[in-house]
Amino acid sequence: MDIDLVKSWKDQLQPEFDKPYFKDLMQFVEREYEEHTCYPEYVDIFSAFNHCEFEDTKVVIIGQDPYHGPNQANGLCFSVKDGIKHPPSLINIFKEIESDLGIPYPESGNLERWAKQGVLLLNATLTVRAHEAGSHQKHGWEVFTDAVISKLSENSEHVVFMLWGGYAKKKAKLIDAERHYLLTSGHPSPLSANRGYWFGNKHFSSCNKILGDLGNKNIVW
Repeated sequence: MDIDLVKSWKDQLQPEFDKPYFKDLMQFVEREYEEHTCYPEYVDIFSAFNHCEFEDTKVVIIGQDPYHGPNQANGLCFSVKDGIKHPPSLINIFKEIESDLGIPYPESGNLERWAKQGVLLLNATLTVRAHEAGSHQKHGWEVFTDAVISKLSENSEHVVFMLWGGYAKKKAKLIDAERHYLLTSGHPSPLSANRGYWFGNKHFSSCNKILGDLGNKNIVW
């Protein structure tokens, strides 16, 4: 499998590509895409990286799995393609931004606009079989994306990590909290949000305050 990745990330992650687990993972992914319908589209598997260069990364949002319905996943966590109905978690993200920052609810759920400003939208597992949530977990993706988080922690400074829900919070152990900023809350899924663990976290204004204090541009959420 040819890894279609921008140079800044390729330079950081080349050691992972050479490891046996990653070669096994790529064989698994190729086989799955040949034999089943999988998401995102093959060309979009590494989109999160290709829309946000390593040295431009100011914020990291961690998801778990790509959307597994038709035409939803575009390679960025929580994001959907233009014109696609917003899934429940994304609706709650936009509602929180609306109340936190007074920004009108957006028409498009495509978060490439965030990525281009330095927000890495990283799913722990980068592929999934259609209509089978979690079907590509535990095949090596998590090892790879943990390495991504570790590289960012070690080789960059002052990154804001947004850890939403129990799964994402476990990634805190990979991050040097003295060099970076960790914002944690419940997950934006309806189950968590309706229990009061998501709304009112003010992560988007908090993130922009951190970036502003560092002399960085705010994210236009």
